[in-house]
Amino acid sequence: MPAENPVIVALDCSADEAMALAATLRGKVGWLKVGMTLYYAQGPQIVWSLRELGFDVFVDLKLHDIPHQVAGAAAEIAKLGAGMFTVHAGGGADMMRAAVESSRRAAEETGNPAPAVLAVTVLTSSDDATLASVGVERTAAEQVELLARLAAQAGVDGIVCSPREAAAVRAILGPDALVVTPGVRPAWSERGDQARISTPADALAAGASHLVIGRPITSAPDPAEAAARIASELT
Repeated sequence: MPAENPVIVALDCSADEAMALAATLRGKVGWLKVGMTLYYAQGPQIVWSLRELGFDVFVDLKLHDIPHQVAGAAAEIAKLGAGMFTVHAGGGADMMRAAVESSRRAAEETGNPAPAVLAVTVLTSSDDATLASVGVERTAAEQVELLARLAAQAGVDGIVCSPREAAAVRAILGPDALVVTPGVRPAWSERGDQARISTPADALAAGASHLVIGRPITSAPDPAEAAARIASELT
């Protein structure tokens, strides 16, 4: 396992549940992910609250709008002290570049470290048939590689992709970029609603730098024990 625990626990739940899970997971993981459900319910306060407990926070809102709007949202996320946040690579190079530049300016103005900007390529719930249904003729793997190259040109810090595409993305981005992989589930957990998945160890071996894991930890009878079990599989 890397010196830094690569697991990011996804808190797709209520604020009370999120704070209880955070208290349980202190010392077990360093990163927590705040997605749309939790952020839209609680707003910026949830990011501050989790940071006060000592966690790094990954704000996963998948920004996708005109560059001006994304720049404004990216600046606000940077002011919260988030460690990472996401934009949709499908928004184009100008939009991604606006997010990078705006977040770095805002972080400098507020004295926060600049957050890593991650470009989402193809959602792990999507497969070739899903893409075809919305007019994308490339396979999921081909679409991920195309968007990863576009994102790299826009200056993002990393990519969000399925573990199945992690090796190809790592080859495109090089050794220092972040490759964050949702769709990671231990062999002992249920598959859930994600189509392109992998075990934690396999995802790291493929080139992932961070692993987003939700329900196998958060829905476990003992979330701390589940997190520790996953960590033991990565040693």
